[in-house]
Amino acid sequence: MSLQVREGVSLAPYNTFGIDVRARGFAEAQGEEDVRAALAEAAARRLPLLVLGGGSNLLLSRDVEALVLKMSSRGVRVLEDDGRRAILEAEAGEPWHPFVLDTLARGFAGLENLSLIPGTVGAAPVQNIGAYGVELKDVFAGLTALDRRNGELVTFDREACSFGYRDSLFKQEPDRWVILRVRFALDRQAPPHLDYGPLRQRLAESGIDTPSAVDVSRAVCAIRQEKLPDPAQLGNAGSFFKNPVVDADSANALRARYTDLVAYPLADGQVKLAAGWLIERAGWKGFREGDAGVHQQQALVLVNHGTASGAEILALARRIQGDILARFGVTLEMEPNLL
Repeated sequence: MSLQVREGVSLAPYNTFGIDVRARGFAEAQGEEDVRAALAEAAARRLPLLVLGGGSNLLLSRDVEALVLKMSSRGVRVLEDDGRRAILEAEAGEPWHPFVLDTLARGFAGLENLSLIPGTVGAAPVQNIGAYGVELKDVFAGLTALDRRNGELVTFDREACSFGYRDSLFKQEPDRWVILRVRFALDRQAPPHLDYGPLRQRLAESGIDTPSAVDVSRAVCAIRQEKLPDPAQLGNAGSFFKNPVVDADSANALRARYTDLVAYPLADGQVKLAAGWLIERAGWKGFREGDAGVHQQQALVLVNHGTASGAEILALARRIQGDILARFGVTLEMEPNLL
């Protein structure tokens, strides 16, 4: 079937902020051939191609003068399995959380700490998604991407992806690569990652001393549901700001002023600060101006209470960044991609 392109489509259903902007053209890709057809169509129209996953890490501030291609390819395959360890490959359009649940149902551990993160499999490496002590790179076994420059398929290992904190080669070169398939190294006997205090506490409160991967997933889901709003009920993109990293002297100076500072020492001697603590300490938690606001339960989350525009949410984010810099001398960096 040939690629179906629709004109002037509202992107409100395709971004978790629920921002109502229009795309010049919109199509869905069920596989590699659709991606190639979309690239040709965009070139013929002299339009850029914007590849969209779940729209969970995106802030749209205006109408999109591009051909928007939503990755809708589905499928999960077991490529290797020795009875304990396995390599699973998932298509880019697979919704992330159902994929995590599928791996758990198959008896594999490794992705449980990343439960309930919105988005798709193909978008996960772009941001090197992470939560509760685990990042995607920790279970990454490779991916296949299409190079827009020459149409070639390229296989990436972990090193080639240049993974960093909420970063990757694909985030640094957003207009070059289209991720088609991602592979994961999972283990039926992998020990649980319980370094995150509230996660360990939640399991202990449930009377679980030796948690299974499913137990960890359920605990993670419960914590996330308590702290983070459901995008289907309240528009948001999850954590809006990265946790800033500062040198030890700067952290000590802040700790001298604020004894309740939430900070985590890193292996390289630097210190990661909790962006949510900084924002809440500055008084922004629960703030609302029009329909753009800061979540009442988690200061790290900006929300759309109804009809806020992307420009209004961006303006609020800029105000918060300016205030945090003035108060603490710390620069906050936005996590979502701004368009």
